[in-house]
Amino acid sequence: MAIAPPSPTPKRRSKLLRFFVYMANRFDLEEGKEDELETIEYISKNVEFKGANLWILIFAIFVASVGLNVNSTAVIIGAMLISPLMGPIMGIGMAAGINDFDLLKRSFRNLGVAVFIAILTSTIYFAVTPISSAQSELLARTEPTVWDVLIALFGGLAGIIAGSRKEKSNAIPGVAIATALMPPLCTAGYGLATGNFLYFVGAFYLFFINSVFISLSTYLIVRFMRYPKKHFLDPKRENQVRTYITVITLMTIIPSVYLAYGIVKKSLWNEQARRFVELEIQYPNTQVLNSEYHYLQPRRTIEVSLIGDKLSDQEMAKLSAKLPAFGLDETSLTFRQSGAGTDLNLLRNDILKDLYERNEALIRDKDEKIALLESEILADANTRQLSLEIAEEAKINHPNLKKFTIGRSMVTDLEKDLVDTLLVAYAEFSPKASRTESKRLSDWIKVRTKADTIALILR
Repeated sequence: MAIAPPSPTPKRRSKLLRFFVYMANRFDLEEGKEDELETIEYISKNVEFKGANLWILIFAIFVASVGLNVNSTAVIIGAMLISPLMGPIMGIGMAAGINDFDLLKRSFRNLGVAVFIAILTSTIYFAVTPISSAQSELLARTEPTVWDVLIALFGGLAGIIAGSRKEKSNAIPGVAIATALMPPLCTAGYGLATGNFLYFVGAFYLFFINSVFISLSTYLIVRFMRYPKKHFLDPKRENQVRTYITVITLMTIIPSVYLAYGIVKKSLWNEQARRFVELEIQYPNTQVLNSEYHYLQPRRTIEVSLIGDKLSDQEMAKLSAKLPAFGLDETSLTFRQSGAGTDLNLLRNDILKDLYERNEALIRDKDEKIALLESEILADANTRQLSLEIAEEAKINHPNLKKFTIGRSMVTDLEKDLVDTLLVAYAEFSPKASRTESKRLSDWIKVRTKADTIALILR
């Protein structure tokens, strides 16, 4: 017969209750919350794009375009800090959450103006810039991933919670940086300026996904925190506004959720394809030089470049048969092998590219070490020459000086765990130097070498 476990004692139940109450207070959003009407007004003010806001946007777009053009991450981050794009995007979510149709129209209108001005500005810049090649920072904004969706969703949640506090933090600029709203618009302008329609579509797609999920996050928090909804004196008008907002919200969210679902599927497929190549294409005399993954409808393709012994038709067929086990249904596997006619040059280029990429960091590291050693050798040579010059001058000032040398030494500060360079001088007098003479020598060496501190060893 099973014995039931003893029920918690009243004392234990009291401790558990206090713990849950404590944790609930930790996560209470009412703590430090700004008046709801004040928050609505704060977000509504940031919706407008005219005057200073519009000029700031234009200049920020120029800064971001330059950063993408010269591949400078720091410049791009600075542009995202300047940008006021978050205002109308959060305004859309706020308007949908409180049934404010006027705010919703105003937010969409201002966002449309901001996007048009941003793309026009970046198009003009990339049309006149002498640097026309696409750098890595720019290429990174041509295709959204599942991580972009998650960043936009959680970043938007952080942004609206920060905006609802009495004390405004730097979370909203941080959200603008994390979700990267500016660079996709600049990349879209690059696509228009260079006639690359795929870049334009991919970058604008990324901006659209980010904007929708930031707005969705704002909407969810506004509803969760029960912000007061806008009421109308005419019930018929109120129902009409609610219908408009519901339809617009669904028309915006449903396509974006579907597109996000497609992004997730593509990301999972890419990961499985990489795992397949890494785990299954392993042969002792054949090496994978490069692999490309094409997520195309209705057929996905994995292209693998090989060097070494050629794989037979039977081996390639076996590899293709293993694709479903990795969830790679409706995926074709193609190979480019060395010696296969015109593919030989392509494989040779792949080899050179791979060798260059692998050795570039090593070469840079060696160059830095060589430069450091050269500077150390030069400093030692200068110190030796200085030691000879100072010794001759010191003999004139101190006739009793018999031996003298000066050099640099590494000193470790054991308390602060720091290593520093110290100028050390050794002097030998006969007869022994007085305290006054040794101080005079020490002060003179400081002036002569322009050193803040020296270590003088007397004998």
